[in-house]
Amino acid sequence: MITEVYTFKIDLNWHLMRLVSQIDRFDASWSSIEKREGNSLRELKSIATIRSVGASTRIEGSKMSDKEVDVLLKNIDVSKLTDRDSQEVAGYFDVLDLISDSFKHIPLTENGIKNLHKTLLRYSEKDKWHRGDYKQHSNAVEAKLPDGNKQVIFRTPDPGFPTQDAMGDLVNWYKKDKDTPTLIKCALLAYEFVSIHPFQDGNGRMSRLLSTLALLKEGYNWIQYVSLEHEIEFQKNKYYQTLRSCQAQRPHEDITAWIHFFFNALIKVQNQLMKKLSRQGIMAGLSPREKAIITIISERPGTKSGEIAKRLEIPNPTVKRILGQLLEAKLIEKHGAGAGTNYTSL
Repeated sequence: MITEVYTFKIDLNWHLMRLVSQIDRFDASWSSIEKREGNSLRELKSIATIRSVGASTRIEGSKMSDKEVDVLLKNIDVSKLTDRDSQEVAGYFDVLDLISDSFKHIPLTENGIKNLHKTLLRYSEKDKWHRGDYKQHSNAVEAKLPDGNKQVIFRTPDPGFPTQDAMGDLVNWYKKDKDTPTLIKCALLAYEFVSIHPFQDGNGRMSRLLSTLALLKEGYNWIQYVSLEHEIEFQKNKYYQTLRSCQAQRPHEDITAWIHFFFNALIKVQNQLMKKLSRQGIMAGLSPREKAIITIISERPGTKSGEIAKRLEIPNPTVKRILGQLLEAKLIEKHGAGAGTNYTSL
């Protein structure tokens, strides 16, 4: 059944509604899971934050690995944030941390969004002229062709009143629409924001942060214990292809494909969360030394046995023996060979 929501067409077929039902069934059981898994969730939230910060900035071109992001955020020195990647990582972390702590008090209004954007770019002096303000120059979305030329996929609203009007219409619709299913509203908000491209820079990062903010404000608290950004990065090509295929139809496009992509990503991170919680249950029977090794690997993906031995002050052969046991239990994953062997958590 094709229906119109805001300015879009959506095919509300049985498959789409089944996805909504699947996500909401998980959400209905979350409060009891949260009470039961309190201690485990604190560790998962820390890991999810690092993955989200790393993934969302890499989608936009950052070269920092999750391990490098972790090291930077644990030893952050604002005076040394001189390169673009570090500035973007620190800014994204600040916004994500703010959303996690204060989402109930952050309004989904134009000013609320502008303030988040100002925080996102707070460490970049080069962006000082436009952070927290709508764009002053046109920023059409383009694709780079094999011959090096660029092709305009679609034109975003012009700077000035067109952008202001588009953003005003979006936030007013989101506030007033009480009929559209909440999850569809969240997906639509992220899509339309990045399609408007209201800021000179940072629109992709902001769209993903707004997804988390909207989901938290709508009661989907489990989103802070997973990394939606990491799932999007994993499907980066499909992410851009889906956006562009819908945006190429503007205005009044059919965004069913985008809604499907967004919902499937949510279901995948839900499944990942349950697997991690199941692993935490298995970990309850592990020795303190085994738990310590898994914690180190979770906090620092790509860790080598020698690094673990040094941190725990135990012999490297002992660490390798325990790592073998954890591999057999499928609690960690091994990468590389020889001196380059390293480990990540599953």
